[in-house]
Amino acid sequence: MADGAMTATFLAVIGGASLLAVTARRLRPSERLPSLEGWALADRSLGAGWTWLLLGGTVYTAYTFTAVPGLAYGNGAPAFFAVPYTVIVCPLAFVLLSRLWSVARRHGYITAADFVRGRYGSPPLALVVALTGILATMPYLALQLLGIRAVLTAGGLYPHGATGDLVMVAVFAGLAVATYRHGLRAPTVISALKAVAVFVSLTAVCWLVLRRFGGPGAVFDGAARALGGTDTAHSPLLLTPGQQPAYATLALGSALALLMYPHVLTAGFAADGTRTLRKVSAGLPAWTALLALFGFLGIAALAAGVRAPEGSAEAAVPMLVDRLMPGPLAGLVFGSIVVGALVPAAVMSIAAATSFVRNVYVEYVHPTATPKRQVRVAKAVSLTAKLGAVAFVFGLRDQDAINLQLLGGVWILQIFPAVAVGLYTRWLHPRALLAGWAVGMVAGTYLVVREGFSSIVPLGPGNGPLEIYAGVAALLLNLTVAVAGTAALARLGVPRGADATDLPSRLMAGRRPQTGADNP
Repeated sequence: MADGAMTATFLAVIGGASLLAVTARRLRPSERLPSLEGWALADRSLGAGWTWLLLGGTVYTAYTFTAVPGLAYGNGAPAFFAVPYTVIVCPLAFVLLSRLWSVARRHGYITAADFVRGRYGSPPLALVVALTGILATMPYLALQLLGIRAVLTAGGLYPHGATGDLVMVAVFAGLAVATYRHGLRAPTVISALKAVAVFVSLTAVCWLVLRRFGGPGAVFDGAARALGGTDTAHSPLLLTPGQQPAYATLALGSALALLMYPHVLTAGFAADGTRTLRKVSAGLPAWTALLALFGFLGIAALAAGVRAPEGSAEAAVPMLVDRLMPGPLAGLVFGSIVVGALVPAAVMSIAAATSFVRNVYVEYVHPTATPKRQVRVAKAVSLTAKLGAVAFVFGLRDQDAINLQLLGGVWILQIFPAVAVGLYTRWLHPRALLAGWAVGMVAGTYLVVREGFSSIVPLGPGNGPLEIYAGVAALLLNLTVAVAGTAALARLGVPRGADATDLPSRLMAGRRPQTGADNP
């Protein structure tokens, strides 16, 4: 059971987040009429500082901050794929996000599906891009709630039964209301508190761990012995040769997939220009360093002899914090991680709602919907998404949400050819892209389910098959079908839709299209 000091500090952090959410309307107030761009993208007005806070706070979720050290606690070295993966994201964001922002700003696009609709002139392809994004986002949103529950439980702040559920709903409710009213501005202002609280609390925890064990070497040696090794060099804390292909493909595939998630694109589209996005992309490694330290805490939990409940390795770091830190500081850490879940959860609900309104509701249900009506529908869908995530968490086992999120990563990777490749060439035929997407979705789902919802799958005959990330295997099949289908459709002379983006239709060396006023 949590002591009074821990509870007071925890409530202070959550209360601060709620107060900040209330002030969200003051973040660059606009006199414009209500519009989906204003509600979902804060009128594309965020400068470098706010964009860095929002994008970092969105990409680096609370569940990541508990799942990565939990994986390190249970499996050692493979957990650290998240570090190179988030490093790879930085140059990809530098190139892809800035280019996509330019096109989106010039043509008023708000979602990736908007871009695909304009680039290929194919409503069916845009629809599957939008639906894939929504499908992949919903379990990811539910995982934020699981991260909150894991932290509250480990800190003794989550009572059993209906009372505990009400506590979590109360924590989530303030941001839900603020997001409904102020859109993306609410998680933007809270991201500032998230950054300060997480950086400060993590520094304090790591200092205490190093002080207790006498340095990082002692931490790793203690963890090695806990995993059955004699020292660090002879333990699961290092990758074996057989694990390296899985590690590399998981890092690469996860990086490619991350930038396709609607919530990441929403945070990027809110920037005020391409220069801002490039500055932010160069500054994202600071968040990666934070993630690496969380992974280190998973190793420290092993060395400290923390006994996480079976099947709940993500509770290892909260349990370590509860053991090492005095009540007020432990409450600060728990509050920081909970706030860390609120930012991405809010952005995810906004992104899913925006995709639904722009690419389903307006496209197929109400083409003449006014901007005011679009905002009203988006607010309702955003709130419904949050309620659905809460119901999902309460109604199903934690593992169900985790399994669906693993599938979500494989699924979202299948829109990479249509979105990312489409930024540079229009050679791929939209019908071939549709066929490739369908093959990738089916193959990826089959591979993951066949292996008992493991994202690492064996490929090849023999006793030592190559183990790789299922999303990469599915993406390779997707691209193969798309390329072969394009060649066949071109030979048959099948027409394609018009391109409204002003981007070159083929890869061209030495030239850069002028796709926006801020594109230098």
